[in-house]
Amino acid sequence: MTPLQLPEMIGGVLPVGGLLGEVLGALIGAFLIANFLLVNTAVAGPWAKRKITAAFTDRIAVNRIGPFGLFVIVADAVRLLSKELIVPEGVDRPAWDLGPLLIPFSALLGFAVIPMGNGIQLADPETGLVFAFAASSIASLGLVMMGYASNNKYSLLGGLRAVASNIAYEIPLVVTAASVVLFTGTLEMSAIVDAQTTATLVEFGGVSIPQWFAFVNPFAFALFLLANLAEVGRNPFDIPEAPTEIVAGYQTEYSSVYFVLIYLGEFIHIFLGGGIAAVLFLGGASAPISALSFIPGIVWFTAKMWGFYLFTQWARSAVPRLRPDQFLEVGWKGLLVLSFANLVLTAVIVGVTA
Repeated sequence: MTPLQLPEMIGGVLPVGGLLGEVLGALIGAFLIANFLLVNTAVAGPWAKRKITAAFTDRIAVNRIGPFGLFVIVADAVRLLSKELIVPEGVDRPAWDLGPLLIPFSALLGFAVIPMGNGIQLADPETGLVFAFAASSIASLGLVMMGYASNNKYSLLGGLRAVASNIAYEIPLVVTAASVVLFTGTLEMSAIVDAQTTATLVEFGGVSIPQWFAFVNPFAFALFLLANLAEVGRNPFDIPEAPTEIVAGYQTEYSSVYFVLIYLGEFIHIFLGGGIAAVLFLGGASAPISALSFIPGIVWFTAKMWGFYLFTQWARSAVPRLRPDQFLEVGWKGLLVLSFANLVLTAVIVGVTA
């Protein structure tokens, strides 16, 4: 996969060429990918979240607004965007305004280097994995800004908990991802995918199963999923919001379009976590078996993102929230130690088999 594949494809059909064509191709490609993610988020948030939670708790979800309740997406959008934007007294207005913008921006920025199949990738730098994690981490700054700028003790507690969460769980997340880098020897996202699709793990009856790192190192995959749950704020790690304790934490004082931005950013981050997990452990946009390779890669990639989303919704419905002290203990004494142990073990295996 070559860098800037999607912008090049779009630029090739534009009436202008050269640098202007490349820039326009990149802008159009970014617009298309962003809208693709926003459509998935619109379905996942107002509709699928309610349906999945209702199924887990044996209740009936939205089913009156349009077929299968799908028009609740439009109803929620109109309801939230038409509400008054209330600005509390004493807020730090620049930080209060900027915080909600950083959350969806960081998630969308992370998708710039994610290969989605069929040439759908904006950029493929040699440090793509580092870029994805760095872009995702920008959201932490937004959470802290919203917490301290809201002039509200519950928001401040939510911001502080967000800092504790990200420090405790981003390190195991990155260290676990580094174990994949030991196998591939590269940080380039497309190369990590190629390393899983070019080798075969098992072949029987003419059907070959690719060498996905989730099969090669399932322990690392499990660690990555757990750390990712904390990164996207899902049970048992939804400490920064904790509705029963700090009434939504950092987002307590936000309404109208700012609440929509926070809500969108939260779900785009879930899909980003699923996208990174798919690239590192599930072969990116590749099919699980060679017989199904005729299905377009973007379909497989979307299915894997939604698979991670369903996993987070299961956790949200089935797993109780940890106490803050338990939350930090699991991160620092559990996942951190296990992630480094996995890294050392992977290094030994790679060194012996090389």
